[in-house]
Amino acid sequence: MPLPLYLLAMAVFAMSTSEFMLAGLLPDIASDLDVTVGTAGTLTSAFAVGMVVGAPLVAALARNWPRRSSLLWFILTFAAAHTVGAITTSFPVLFATRVVAALANAGFLAVALTVAATLVSSDRKGRALAVLLSGTTVATIAGVPGGSVLGTVFGWRATFWAVAALCLPAALGILKAIPAGGAKEEATGGPVLRAELARLTRPPLLLVMLLGALVNAATFGSFTFLAPVVTGTAGLSELWISVVLVLFGVGSFTGVAVAGRLSDQRPGLVIAVGGPLLLIGWPALAVLADEPVALLALVFVQGALSFALGSTLITRVLYEAAEAPTMAGSYATAALNVGAAVGPLIAATTLSTAVGNLGPLWASGLLVTITLLIAFPFRTVVAAGPSAEVLR
Repeated sequence: MPLPLYLLAMAVFAMSTSEFMLAGLLPDIASDLDVTVGTAGTLTSAFAVGMVVGAPLVAALARNWPRRSSLLWFILTFAAAHTVGAITTSFPVLFATRVVAALANAGFLAVALTVAATLVSSDRKGRALAVLLSGTTVATIAGVPGGSVLGTVFGWRATFWAVAALCLPAALGILKAIPAGGAKEEATGGPVLRAELARLTRPPLLLVMLLGALVNAATFGSFTFLAPVVTGTAGLSELWISVVLVLFGVGSFTGVAVAGRLSDQRPGLVIAVGGPLLLIGWPALAVLADEPVALLALVFVQGALSFALGSTLITRVLYEAAEAPTMAGSYATAALNVGAAVGPLIAATTLSTAVGNLGPLWASGLLVTITLLIAFPFRTVVAAGPSAEVLR
């Protein structure tokens, strides 16, 4: 894999640390800004909504901009939003910074996904996506738990400052390694924007986007509210939140690494094996969450299964959108973040029910059930390998 791909992954690491870090900070943010934990959880949804709206919008605006300049502006805007978030005492202002950061992240990821696909041969998009997403999984292993520890020791604002600082070396790496050419020049002879948007009318593309969104909704629905499960249901101390997040991150890294080698040629195997196991795992975690050993083991397994299945479906989005070279990344980003927006909202509604802290886990199980019920009648479409059209 080419070096620029790993530098893009470093930037994704910084941004994903921010996207995921709230899972360990929500109780402190809620207490400091005098809101409920459920209200604080809307910060995750705000970020995801910004990603959903921003991905196609910013990608369309930036499709003819020089890619290096676009990536730099996006990551610097992201850093500035976190600086404001670190100093504000107002929840609405913090909410607004999350939206701005999300728009910048959406633009960056949409361009980065498109660039990543051009850095490798057309039949290795799954491998390229796995490298890019390794920034996300390493964030769950190191960045998010590290942020949780930092927040526990120095307060949640310190984590926002740390994310802003992380963006600077990533920006320098992009400046040094990404070619300065314009996207318009690279796309000479390619489809116009209207033709790329028309790809969204294709049922196979819409199907894999929907399935990817549902799996990600299940993932984020539970991940966002793991902290109350750890300290409440399992009765562990706050420092164990970081341990749980690390295990989830290690699992997600494992899942992406394995799926990255299979999702190009054998996506059906990942879906057929990972889907049912993921379905079983969420209810099992809900039932056994009061047993610390079982909790730790299942968090690792669910992280692996969630990211293996999710990354495979997002790879399918890139293949189905192959004829939209400058917009394919935004379609994949939108699919990921529709789930990230809806999942925590659904999960938050279950916190006030009889199941309490375990509600998000049961909700994730339901979302995976819906995913498999939709996928089963169209399993030959979902599980298809790269088409001759893509490989040509």
